[in-house]
Amino acid sequence: MVELSDGRHVAIVTGANHGIGAATACELAARGCAVLCCYRALQDEVDPAVPDTYRRNRARGADHVVAAIRAEGGHAVAIEADLEDAGSAARLFDAAEGPLGPVDILVNNATGWVQDSFVPARGDLHGRSLGPVTEATWSQQFRVDALAPALLIAEFARRHIARGATWGRIIGLTSGGDLGFPGEVSYGAAKAAQVNYTMSAAVELARLGVTANVIHPPVTDTGWVTDRVREFVAGSGTHFHVADPADVAGVIAYLASDAAALITGNVIVLR
Repeated sequence: MVELSDGRHVAIVTGANHGIGAATACELAARGCAVLCCYRALQDEVDPAVPDTYRRNRARGADHVVAAIRAEGGHAVAIEADLEDAGSAARLFDAAEGPLGPVDILVNNATGWVQDSFVPARGDLHGRSLGPVTEATWSQQFRVDALAPALLIAEFARRHIARGATWGRIIGLTSGGDLGFPGEVSYGAAKAAQVNYTMSAAVELARLGVTANVIHPPVTDTGWVTDRVREFVAGSGTHFHVADPADVAGVIAYLASDAAALITGNVIVLR
């Protein structure tokens, strides 16, 4: 295990109530980091192609993540926040700094996950239902996956500069590809915007000791993976694994370590 450097670091992890976010919070805590677990409990509509496990996971709070971290002697707090609210960025940093200390690791993991399409009637590759692209689907997706990360990065940078800090890590998560994200078009577009913000941060904040990278996870079983999805991965020439959230969290934690000091400005594709 690559430990974080001496001295306690403080991380904000969004979407930390389940899946990759929860696994990342636990992994960072295991390496000596105090963690603010940001989440929003969501009540998704029933979709026959989406396991109930996934809906239950998204509806949970993050108290169970905090309890698991504290049981191992770590430090964590949970806060529910609606990232569509532009004022949430400053509030999250305030909520972390009070009990934990200045934030020097930011993991932009949360997603609005609106499934919209230009041809919604046919559903997606895995049989999940789709809605049409509308102003509402665009706004929800972009506010959570593009605007919120941009404002969180801006708040991170502002406070980093104000306290004269010389070490920091920003890690985002993306999805989609060179041909967009058919079936989840607003999601793919919003994630592309987040990538651009993060790459700009890598350049602008490099002289301040901050690295910024984006992880493109493989198909990751956060509760939504069905036999149909596993068959798709098995027959794909570009998807190699159905990963566990902990597998992705290990890479994120590595990027947050001193060992990754020279890794910045990259979109790292995991397969």
